Amino acid sequence: MLARIVRWFWPDLSELEVKKYGLLSFAFFFIIGAYWLERPLKDGIFFPVVGKAWQPTAKIMSVFVVSIMVMVYSKLIDMFEKHRMFYILGTFYAVLFSIIGYCIWLMPNLSSPAEYSPFFKFIGWASYFIIESFGSVIVALFWSFTSSVSDAGTAKKCYPFVIAGAQIGSIIGPTLALFAKQLGLGLLFAIVVMAILALMFVIKKFMAVIPEDQITISKKEADSEKKKTGFMEGLKLLLTRPYLFGIFMVVTIYEVVGTIVDYQMKVQAEAFYPTKEALTSFLGIFGIAVNGLAFVMALLGTSYLMKRFGLRFCLLTFPITLGVAVAILYGVYVGEFVSPWALLWVTFGVMMLAKGLSYALNNPSKEMMYIPTSKDAKFKSKGWIDMFGSRGSKALGGVFTNQFAGEVPTLMAFGTILSLGLIGVWIVAAVFVSSKFAQLTKENKIVE
Repeated sequence: MLARIVRWFWPDLSELEVKKYGLLSFAFFFIIGAYWLERPLKDGIFFPVVGKAWQPTAKIMSVFVVSIMVMVYSKLIDMFEKHRMFYILGTFYAVLFSIIGYCIWLMPNLSSPAEYSPFFKFIGWASYFIIESFGSVIVALFWSFTSSVSDAGTAKKCYPFVIAGAQIGSIIGPTLALFAKQLGLGLLFAIVVMAILALMFVIKKFMAVIPEDQITISKKEADSEKKKTGFMEGLKLLLTRPYLFGIFMVVTIYEVVGTIVDYQMKVQAEAFYPTKEALTSFLGIFGIAVNGLAFVMALLGTSYLMKRFGLRFCLLTFPITLGVAVAILYGVYVGEFVSPWALLWVTFGVMMLAKGLSYALNNPSKEMMYIPTSKDAKFKSKGWIDMFGSRGSKALGGVFTNQFAGEVPTLMAFGTILSLGLIGVWIVAAVFVSSKFAQLTKENKIVE
């Protein structure tokens, strides 16, 4: 029954592709479901317990935390088979989230951050960093693994299927966050742990039932795997290969722009949703809206756009649309056309559009760009890009918002100028990498 539904939406998938990418989609369902349940928990705990003024600082500090994770991750990639990384990292995060969830269960509800003890403030900081690193490490590992068992032609057909499964998880996750008050934050963390355990089971099933020839990589990539390299090899490749640096620009520039607008939305939201549970529920609504949009796009539009218009169109659509949305938001703010309550929902709409397009269109497009690359580029360089680069760009956005946190008009004005300038650079990078991708796939070459 499920296979027939999949074939109805994606009729060009073979029976084996439905099985193979169905399992990958199921695995991504648990990853993204857990992550999107964690996202509202992260800020829903941090703002009331630590304080909203500390969030830009937390984004900056997360760069150092994640940079350590990148080095550990790169070392583990050399030591273990790729699929075993899911078991190792999954166990690590399941234990951490179990501890955090228990501590949150013990945490009282107080009226201001100043009233919380140093221990609970530490838990607020720890939960922020652990959730940030989970979103970077596990998602990066999943896409690295998926690209290592895919070719460019298959990816165009099958990646939207994988994304659609993930978006179902990303709707269920924040939906659970809506019931934070009824369920309690401790139980929500327990659900995250169960999702991680389910992920490990699905990966084990994938390795057991998918034929070896569907997991085997190309000869050129196999040759690259035989080379013994250090954990800094990924950074070296990133800095010396223009194609990889172009991917870095495409991936990370959005994070600066997104961080600025995201902070504006959360600061506005806290004025109307002052408690941990209320803010978590609001962010849960945001997650449902974003991922509902992304799911509809992944189901009905992503595959068509990729096959009909190609990678370049998909990579350019997102920054152009985001630039227009940021300009409109600033126009609404300057013109004072709406009340503070309505402005919150305009900002909500801009972020919903940005995140929805990112998940449904930009993410599968940028993941395809790793296919014509070596193992070190797929896992180590991608690790630096997705973990350190992405968090670094969020930290840059955090530095900016921290500088103007108390001056909303200045934040809006300079934030818009910075965002539009970066989007211009982003568009140039997208044109370059899409052209290079076409050349590499046509000539059957890889970047190594």
